[in-house]
Amino acid sequence: MIVSLVAMPEGVVARTALSDVRERLAAPDFVIVDIDRGGDAPSDEPDEPDEQPLARLLGLDGKTWEWLGRRGEPVRADYRAGMVGCVVPVVDGSHIKHIHVFASERHLVTIHHGPVELVDTFIERLPEDRPSNGAMAVFLFLHGVLEVFRRATAQALLEVGEVEEAMSEGRASQHVHRLAHLRRRAAQLHRAFLPYAAIAQEFLTHRRMADPGLSEERQALNRMHERTVQLVMMEIDSLRDETRRAADTYASLVAEQQNLVINKLAIASVIFLPLSFLTGFFGMNFSYLSNNLASEQTFLWLGIGMQVCALVVAMYVVLYRTHWRQLRGGRSDDATDGRLSDPS
Repeated sequence: MIVSLVAMPEGVVARTALSDVRERLAAPDFVIVDIDRGGDAPSDEPDEPDEQPLARLLGLDGKTWEWLGRRGEPVRADYRAGMVGCVVPVVDGSHIKHIHVFASERHLVTIHHGPVELVDTFIERLPEDRPSNGAMAVFLFLHGVLEVFRRATAQALLEVGEVEEAMSEGRASQHVHRLAHLRRRAAQLHRAFLPYAAIAQEFLTHRRMADPGLSEERQALNRMHERTVQLVMMEIDSLRDETRRAADTYASLVAEQQNLVINKLAIASVIFLPLSFLTGFFGMNFSYLSNNLASEQTFLWLGIGMQVCALVVAMYVVLYRTHWRQLRGGRSDDATDGRLSDPS
């Protein structure tokens, strides 16, 4: 277990033992504590039954905050006697991790399993940000959580645009693999952020209703966080829509290519079906064919002549009766649209 203690407002970071943290949390000065409990076990694996709750080690109410620091804890938020505790999802590379946050007016504690880039960035920026109390520190940290989700969503949107541009130049097999990866990424972000968005909305609304005397500063922070949460949710939904649209585009390209192949097969069948008919017809063992159609001139007139006539009729039906009418119909529609759009 790695425990980092940051003395505020100086922003001095020091490694310490858990027993020292308990004494500093009881002191009146403002401190920020980060506890890394290690990442040996999977994040969704529960703790050992006989393991002592971290809340008791920190000197907190073990019954109220018994879930604090426990592995596999879902996204949640609790408020008790001026202290708030929550579990928030965080994008860390290609993974989604959960960080436990506990705060009061005098301290902020973050607990996680394994290194998290957001926590390191948050601690590095403390000498510049210098939050004056626990509430301000919590909102700074949660704002960092939202920014991480926004950056991950924006990066995925850029990748979707790159794949669509590459598909317009030429479809390749790797495009479908990238689209599948991006769709899984969009689903991962949505699945991780949706519970936090719902709980944040419910928690902040309840806080405003339960505490009418909430200061203007806190109310402004609440409203700003709610708007940012809604904006991130809209961006993630937009990413899901873009990935679906890109997948539909890829499917339409595949269907178009298949249509071209089918058209080529249809043209080939137009050429060879009359030949198949002729070979089958002249291969029949009838007396009329054997006695009357035995000369070379008769074969040329009937064999080649029937083939040429069949091709001419087929090309007329395929090219003129079908495609030419479609072209004329399209031109007529364009002319009609032009007359309707002409104000004169």
